[in-house]
Amino acid sequence: MRKLPLRRTSALVAAAGVTLVGLTACSTGSSTADNAADPTANTSADAEVFPVSIDTSFGEVTIDDVPERVVALGPDSEVALSLGVAPIAIERNDWAGGDEGRTLWFDEAFAEIEGAEDPQLLDTTDGTPVDEIIALEPDVVLATNSGITEDDFNELMDAGIPVVGYPGVQWTTTWQESLEMVGEALGRAELAADVTEETEQLLTDTVAEHPQLEGASFLWGYFDATDLSKVGLYTSVDNRPRILEEMGMVNPPIIAEGADDVFYFDVSLERAAELEADVFIAYATSEEEAAQLVANPLVSQIPPVAAGNTLISITPADSAGLSAPSPLALEYVMENFIPKLALAVDGQPQT
Repeated sequence: MRKLPLRRTSALVAAAGVTLVGLTACSTGSSTADNAADPTANTSADAEVFPVSIDTSFGEVTIDDVPERVVALGPDSEVALSLGVAPIAIERNDWAGGDEGRTLWFDEAFAEIEGAEDPQLLDTTDGTPVDEIIALEPDVVLATNSGITEDDFNELMDAGIPVVGYPGVQWTTTWQESLEMVGEALGRAELAADVTEETEQLLTDTVAEHPQLEGASFLWGYFDATDLSKVGLYTSVDNRPRILEEMGMVNPPIIAEGADDVFYFDVSLERAAELEADVFIAYATSEEEAAQLVANPLVSQIPPVAAGNTLISITPADSAGLSAPSPLALEYVMENFIPKLALAVDGQPQT
């Protein structure tokens, strides 16, 4: 695996020659502030830029000083880590995070921060646990690509906790926007710009390794196992297609039927023959389910499925970094998902 952007860019900050103050947060592993260890990070913040103001869809947010206690929702936990900051609490990831509720790439980057203790895991199944977050007494909540609501935002702000919400709508913020916003919030804007440049180069290098992706058309579908009469197609509002487009792949014409503000729309499989593309991507929970899916009488009429140009992903971690992107997650995707996608474009079915 390539060295993580976190490790590569730490040296760049040290060489920048600006006046920096090393203040960030480490984890408490507890729901109370009393058990907090000393703040820990492997990069430094520029304290002179504070206070900073950041625009969000809920209004402007001002952070007065370098945050020492950071709570991060969604992929912002990994964005913070890519800037060398260990959050005290993160959103539990049960889809791609395994039994521990954290992703492999999160744990690898977290281990690079000496003295950092495991973050508290926040269960968002029933919504953002606002009271639990308030009890942690954070200096900032990072939620640039999350499911936080306006009510959540207002309640946290009323408690005196600045919330860096998303700039548009839930779960649709680009990884570049998240990096820029989190970098500003943590006093690491220059480092965020460096990580952005390196991650964009990583995507470029990956396409160079798999030239068949350039110009290839794709459909990324979602199936409801209880109703295989239709397929949901993700649009460019969603980060999955958006990042593949960044890498030079293209959406076929049918995607234009989706509204500009929706991340997926349903298409009846009575129109299966219209779903032309060079490759078809979808999810399954096992090899058996993937085989059953492509053998389904309706699904099998989708042209790329009929041709064997399919990637039916059965390992959530492989593609999670496209739906919830961060520099750390994208590195994992480039090594574990994109090579399979390239083979699928070449007509070698993948799972």
